[in-house]
Amino acid sequence: MPTPKLEVRGVTKSFGQAGTRHVPVLSDLSFTVADLEFVAVIGPSGCGKSTFLRIVDGLIAADSGSVLLDGVEVTGPGFGRGMVFQSFELFPWRTAIENVAFGLEILDLPAAKRREIAQHYIALVGLSGFEQAYPFQLSGGMQQRVGIARALAIRPTILLMDEPFGALDVQTRDLLQDELLQIWQREQKTVLFVTHSIEEALYLADRIIVFTPRPARIDRIIDVPFARPRSEDLKTQGPFLELRREIWSILKAGIRI
Repeated sequence: MPTPKLEVRGVTKSFGQAGTRHVPVLSDLSFTVADLEFVAVIGPSGCGKSTFLRIVDGLIAADSGSVLLDGVEVTGPGFGRGMVFQSFELFPWRTAIENVAFGLEILDLPAAKRREIAQHYIALVGLSGFEQAYPFQLSGGMQQRVGIARALAIRPTILLMDEPFGALDVQTRDLLQDELLQIWQREQKTVLFVTHSIEEALYLADRIIVFTPRPARIDRIIDVPFARPRSEDLKTQGPFLELRREIWSILKAGIRI
């Protein structure tokens, strides 16, 4: 049996220091992600999805449990993981191509090689001609394309995406969903995608991991039955809508207002 690309073993996390309220966030999360699989994580707002993704990225440590990438335990940030944030997180003083090349600078690649790689990924996300634009000169959707290109430029083995389209308008989000699927198919990357949108998870993913309210546990893991490639009209078809209703009923059952 092949080693999973990503293995999560009993990850538990709480926040709070001595003398402050102890807030449990994640409780005993365990699952695997296969190589080249697209897995979405959904759950109620505030349940710990973003915290979990940061643990996978090595940005924060779990209280207990472990995360393994290609069989090696994650103990801190590393270039095997490419992270795309909801809030873009671009450097405002850098042009688009300079933002994309940032991770390559840390890798200490020669300037000409950095520019060649960055130019390739700028083109991949459809931003040729905007290399010298600063973030304030780009729309939200264009800024997120820069963020995706930056994550891909370091050639990670897994792409981690934290509600990357959550701050965008509906039309831009739908367009970027299709572009992401095309990029995923061309680049052959494993993707772990956090979202609050059931429709988005169903449209993009091979499997959906449903978290309970905080502290997040795995309620269930759902195989998405729709063939690829997928197109926009899938979202209006009966089986898609029925599975959407089923997942919403799972989430709604756990929410307490």
